[in-house]
Amino acid sequence: MPPGPPLRRLRTALLGLALATGLALTGQPAGAASPSPPAAPAGTALNEAFARAASAYDVPRDLLVAVAYAETRLDGHHGLPSQDNGFGMMHLVSNPSRHTLEQAARLTTATAAELKHDPAANIRGGAAVLRAMADASGLRAAGRHRLDAWYPVTARYGAPGSDTAGRLYADAVYDVLRRGVRAHVPGGEEVGVAPHRVTPRRGRYAQAAPEGLAAAADYPSALWSPAYAGNYAAGRTSAVTTVVVHVTQGSYAGAINWFKDPAAQVSAHYVVRSSDGQVTQTVRERDTAWHARSANAYSVGIEHEGYVSTPSWFTDSMYRSSAALTRYLTDKYGIPTDRTHLVGHSEVPGNDHTDPGPYWDWSYYMSLVRGDGGGPTTPFPTWGTDVSIRQQATTTSTRVATLPGPTTVRVKCQVHGQLVTYNGHSNDAWSYLPDYGGYVSNIFIDVPDAWLPGVPTC
Repeated sequence: MPPGPPLRRLRTALLGLALATGLALTGQPAGAASPSPPAAPAGTALNEAFARAASAYDVPRDLLVAVAYAETRLDGHHGLPSQDNGFGMMHLVSNPSRHTLEQAARLTTATAAELKHDPAANIRGGAAVLRAMADASGLRAAGRHRLDAWYPVTARYGAPGSDTAGRLYADAVYDVLRRGVRAHVPGGEEVGVAPHRVTPRRGRYAQAAPEGLAAAADYPSALWSPAYAGNYAAGRTSAVTTVVVHVTQGSYAGAINWFKDPAAQVSAHYVVRSSDGQVTQTVRERDTAWHARSANAYSVGIEHEGYVSTPSWFTDSMYRSSAALTRYLTDKYGIPTDRTHLVGHSEVPGNDHTDPGPYWDWSYYMSLVRGDGGGPTTPFPTWGTDVSIRQQATTTSTRVATLPGPTTVRVKCQVHGQLVTYNGHSNDAWSYLPDYGGYVSNIFIDVPDAWLPGVPTC
């Protein structure tokens, strides 16, 4: 078969470019600890914005960077909102319970549109809100230069509705301060924080451990921090047959805090942290979380910290921890470990969400869930939308699953089956995908070869 249509090749190239760009945002820990300022280049737009905002509002510059990194990996996401309607790299929020976006507008005289779309305005707005919260908490000029004194303010900034979520949030920010970070942003600018030897003064948050540990949660290694009772339904009307994978579009603690907010009207059973795979349960498995519309009654929802457009959030620790949780669920409820029963939010009928998105590595995730018990496989990219996976290598056999859009699949073997013609190309080769328990026409495998190289015959 000749190479695919030009648009098909362009799609693959653009996806590779987006992935490379996203990976460039990954912050790498700095070397030996030092109290000195980071050696990031001066005279560049984002560094100048952090420095000016820190100076204007007497907030430590490194704290501003650490908050932005913990919230968004220094990515403003083009002004698009997070799950709880937060904007920009400082995550200024406008929802029925939180109004830091409006507060920032009052304090800086910037418009809401500027705060959403202009990184410098957003950073300045975040600094202004942090300073206002510091003043309200009694943090005076003599203490504002001390990073350890800002912990309670940071907790309130990120998760004001819950001391538990506030501690999770502030701990994440202070982990960034202790480790240090070097992050590259579009345009090649590097924004950094050198490691700090800082022991935060937690104040009331010192007692804000999660409400329960193994004894309270269904999953033995999960923390327990319950969602607001009005954000889920007690009990179930159906047996559990499915696990739905989500991405929070926000931070770990932010998602937990949002599920506690009466205004949210959403929840999930579990949330998984990016940095280390920590799991928090927010809704009992016996209850119906509101996370996937038509699938709520028969599914367990797992949220993963991060944004669908930024692959650096999807760490190996997150994949492994989530896969262990999913394996526990499939064993407990007798759920088949295939892609018909382990699905993304975007694959649930009646949903308009895109998570977990194109950077979620389903092949790797499924191999972890199953412990690679299905034998050797080879990953290949796909193209096209609404691509059918069939029970047999024919278009007339039962459709067992669908690929909503371009992704990566694991191919175990291939066969010659029904001839398929599409976009002027014909091919009778079909690949068996063990994650889905069915076959896909090789026309939709995004390589120039009709018969996949290195893949055995079934």
